[in-house]
Amino acid sequence: MQRTIYINGLYVPEAEAQISIFDRGFLFGDGIYEVSAVIGGHMIDNDLHLDRLERSLRELDIPMPASREEIVAMQKTLIARNALDEGVVYLQVTRGSEDRNFDYGDAIEPNFVAFTQAKKLVDTNALKDGVKVALVDDIRWRRRDIKTVMLLAQVQAKRQAKAQGCTEAWMVQDGFITEGASSTAFIVTQAGKIVTRPNSQATLPGCTRRAVLRVADDHGLQVEERLFTADEAYLAREAFLTSASSLVTPVVEIAGHRIGEGKPGPVTRRIQQIYLELAFGQAATA
Repeated sequence: MQRTIYINGLYVPEAEAQISIFDRGFLFGDGIYEVSAVIGGHMIDNDLHLDRLERSLRELDIPMPASREEIVAMQKTLIARNALDEGVVYLQVTRGSEDRNFDYGDAIEPNFVAFTQAKKLVDTNALKDGVKVALVDDIRWRRRDIKTVMLLAQVQAKRQAKAQGCTEAWMVQDGFITEGASSTAFIVTQAGKIVTRPNSQATLPGCTRRAVLRVADDHGLQVEERLFTADEAYLAREAFLTSASSLVTPVVEIAGHRIGEGKPGPVTRRIQQIYLELAFGQAATA
């Protein structure tokens, strides 16, 4: 069955989905994107993702292509038309299309594209057994808080990680871990504190990160938002990463260094369990 794709107000078969070659997202990476998880046919943490969508667009001075209510209705329509039970809904908004020029016209209108991807999120080996991560230099631009479609550095980081037998890459700048190529990085110290880098222009404000910090606070788990080094990560009792599509995934090895006992630890398991229960709860009440 062909997927139904949303483009600028129209629902079209995947084979007929087209966008102009003069789209500024294609020519300049001038656009942003969001990804919301779908479990049991319902979106998880979608309000947080739409909050970030609005913020990213505002930072780039791109107008919202539709109201939030219209976007949610469109997302639900795509989920229904594509019979998506588990996977993600992808949104992309670019500044628009016009003849190639670094500057852009005042009357340009954004292009808005959305599609679904079916993929297993919950019952995965990564969630059960954990993953290995590589460390790579962080060579990205200085506004990483904007979820831009300029992802070449992350693509290269993922390829480097794969070549080292790892699932994800954590990026390092000035000796400190910033974040994953497509995730937020967490460690658990020997004292049991959960540590993650604070939000700033150096990192993307992760939506799953925000939900996990709320879980930790609600259940009395100690959290410290601060910078941490690779050496500190090697000595951590546990480590994990978060994102919309990886949820809460244990990290059992960092750059060849076994973390803790080399298997998912109790703090990670507790957060993972609580978050998944909340996610299923969202799906059940949606």
